[in-house]
Amino acid sequence: MTLTVRQIHAGEHLEFVQRQRSVSFLQTPAWGGVKTEWRSESLGWFDGQRLVGVGLVLHRPVPRFERYTLAYLPEGPVIDWTGEISEWLGPLAAYLKGQGAFAIRLGPPVRTDTWSAAQVKAGIADPAVRRLTDLPSQEVDPVGARVTRQLRDGGWLPQSPENGFGAGHPQYNFELPLIGGTEDDVLTGMNQLWRRNLKRAVKEGVEVTVGEELKAFHDLYVHTAERDHFTPRPLRYFETMFAAMAPEDRDRIRLYLARHQGDLVAATILVRVGAQAWYSYGASSTEKREVRGSNACQWAMIRDSLAAGCDVYNLRGITPTLDADDPHVGLIQFKVGTGGQAVRYVGEWDLPLRPIVYRAFDLYMRRRETLRRRARAEVE
Repeated sequence: MTLTVRQIHAGEHLEFVQRQRSVSFLQTPAWGGVKTEWRSESLGWFDGQRLVGVGLVLHRPVPRFERYTLAYLPEGPVIDWTGEISEWLGPLAAYLKGQGAFAIRLGPPVRTDTWSAAQVKAGIADPAVRRLTDLPSQEVDPVGARVTRQLRDGGWLPQSPENGFGAGHPQYNFELPLIGGTEDDVLTGMNQLWRRNLKRAVKEGVEVTVGEELKAFHDLYVHTAERDHFTPRPLRYFETMFAAMAPEDRDRIRLYLARHQGDLVAATILVRVGAQAWYSYGASSTEKREVRGSNACQWAMIRDSLAAGCDVYNLRGITPTLDADDPHVGLIQFKVGTGGQAVRYVGEWDLPLRPIVYRAFDLYMRRRETLRRRARAEVE
């Protein structure tokens, strides 16, 4: 098979995505409209005249080297990762270098390892276990191992940091398999605390609706950020997100709002593409936490994902820590209560196309990260 890469229209890109069982929402044409600070481009892989793969590329210029860009394909591209990947990535590199890219960054949507909820729970309880990777993988994906080897042999450089979170998207996710399951199956898989919290929400009369009140969500989200010490995105970002993604599919993005006696106690955003749904953003009030609005929102999103025929409900990123004293362990404990599984992906990789510019960019990013950490330390 001899493949060529060229730019395609967003409509052609979307039609290809819609024919797939599942594609990351970060590889839909609409995501380019969300990331307004990047220049987006839809690319297609062709075998003769037949479109066999697509990718959303986000181009970002380098400070002081504006003529060059970092070409980023988050959780993509949408290609066949099971064979010889140089057949796909070689034409991509040639095309992007010709367009002025100094490097390519991509994140193959390919798993390497999986750990069950029971394994994670046991690992947290065991003082000798500090990280997910200290546990034997429940399932090792041979495709993930092969892709990792081929990327390294092809000169690609791994970018995923040890804690799983970097400048891009997380290498570790927590996912709830839904394929072939029912609501009762999911409830049975949840731990006792989650089931108790869901019953509490029902008893307290928490009502969850799907709405469009982004300002109300954002006010609660800012409150959550102040409480949990993270930097919130502006309201305009979420307005852009809904404006860009909603026209692509009526069920692409939804806002869930949990109220108790008229008070907004939790709100979440769900994104769905084909057979996969993602818990994207969440917010909760400090008051009335006992009515368990956050659990009620999650359950509403899970039920709707089941009804839509989804294979997976993705609770997104986690850090790989299982150290009970690590502040990040609370995140995985909340998600593990759903009864799903921790999943490690291949992670993000860079291919330098213009080494001198790439080194300058790498130095710039390292300096920026150092300044960011200093600023955060001063606040704390």
